[in-house]
Amino acid sequence: MKQRYDVVVIGGGHNGLVAAAYLARAGRSVLLLERQDHLGGAAVSEAVFPGIDVRLSKYSYLVALLPDQIITDLGLSVRLADRAVASYTPFARDGHDLGLLVERPDGAATRDSFAEVTGSEREYAAWHEFYGRLAALAEDLAPSLLEPLASASSVHARVREGRLLAELRERPLADVVASRFADDVVAGVVLTDGLVGTFADLHASDGRAGVCFLYHLVGNGSGTWRVPVGGMGAVSASMADAARGFGARLVTGAAVRAVAVDTAGGEVTWVDADGTEQTTGASAVVSAVAPAVLAGLRGQPPVPRPVGAQVKINMVLRRLPRFRSGIDPTVGLAGTMHVAQSATQLDRAYADGVASRLPDPLPFEVYCHSLADPSILGPAERAAGFQTLTLFAMQTPVDLFDVDNEAARARAVELAVTGLDAVLAEPLLDCLARDTNGEPCLQAATPADLEVSLGMTGGNIFHGDLCWPFAAGEAAVGTWGVETDLTTLVHANAGGALRGGGVSGIGGHNAAMALLCGRPTAE
Repeated sequence: MKQRYDVVVIGGGHNGLVAAAYLARAGRSVLLLERQDHLGGAAVSEAVFPGIDVRLSKYSYLVALLPDQIITDLGLSVRLADRAVASYTPFARDGHDLGLLVERPDGAATRDSFAEVTGSEREYAAWHEFYGRLAALAEDLAPSLLEPLASASSVHARVREGRLLAELRERPLADVVASRFADDVVAGVVLTDGLVGTFADLHASDGRAGVCFLYHLVGNGSGTWRVPVGGMGAVSASMADAARGFGARLVTGAAVRAVAVDTAGGEVTWVDADGTEQTTGASAVVSAVAPAVLAGLRGQPPVPRPVGAQVKINMVLRRLPRFRSGIDPTVGLAGTMHVAQSATQLDRAYADGVASRLPDPLPFEVYCHSLADPSILGPAERAAGFQTLTLFAMQTPVDLFDVDNEAARARAVELAVTGLDAVLAEPLLDCLARDTNGEPCLQAATPADLEVSLGMTGGNIFHGDLCWPFAAGEAAVGTWGVETDLTTLVHANAGGALRGGGVSGIGGHNAAMALLCGRPTAE
């Protein structure tokens, strides 16, 4: 093993892989160290259930934030499948089982669905106006995520919807939405993008929900969430192939023990898969691990624990279940299905979380990836009509799982099954496939589970609070938003990097640019 590299990258998640690929492409010698026996971090595919040949996206599951520029720059062989349905929201009102359908692109069925649910065309018109403005904002704002940071005033001036951006920054998200939508269910569908992985009070002015909402609507200039063909592992595998192709060395089973960095460079001490301790020197170090993990490796005081707030449940079904509303399940599950996510229910869920209770009813979203990408099913499973189901619950902060994670996880699964049964015409358990041990194909992960398995402090999928995508002050203008106290050490992951979140590669790109380009010189 070579004992010195231009750059050592700590962490083999997708951001670490992107940083390694860009740096190696620029001719730098790069060593990437990953403590697990595989690369990809949360962007992995796995056959979770014994005897069931289905490659589930075990943790992260959809792609919207990954810019086309990164795919092109690195020559990634990433294929993303569009979904014909944006969302479907089944619910009961006045004793009737209804559902709000939003097609992609929306047409007559969407208009009719809004009219049936709301009793008029007002909400449909408001929907078009609001999301039309968001589309313009996304188109203008997305390119800046791969550029040096600009001031807030500069960003507001460069986008056509500067007033909408200011509204998202300055007003509670609940107020922004309530000023446009009157129906409780319609408003809730809009608000959910402000709560993905974020425990937030929708009525607060702290910006937590607003910035989360912004990131989930501006991805790649369109905000369209798509299914990675071959599963999320195919995305990270392509990034790893690119990094290796450019000459980076990627080592798994490498547990980093210490990082010492100064103005001249750094040394990284790590233990390989054979238990041998090694020390590797570098001119610069890229941290693709959580900020709290990096602080520990540097021997610095602990940083505040971020709050993860989601429960992920993976399932394999023998067949798709029928809905009480009567909708074809291949339509109802073709996009994002919202359950117990009206505006009122989201507020109640936050209150439950604050009171240290799991929300009841549990608000969650459901996705059937196999409808868009049958390739993740093995030949026998595909022939038998198997399908996958992914459930993502919200407003479930990590502290709810700290005392007794096993019991809290079991309770969350119970609430999720109850929530699904409330909108289905048959019990979910009757539709679940069973593994070779006779167990139902259902696997859940809490924030506490992510903290242990992935090193995501607090189980926070963003590694920390999301930030607005511009400089917080004049001193940060022109930086890449990844800098630390030393020019020889940069962040690549969300939480450390100012911009990022989800499977985007933005943090990895900007970390590499900070080392390769530095801060642009003012003209």
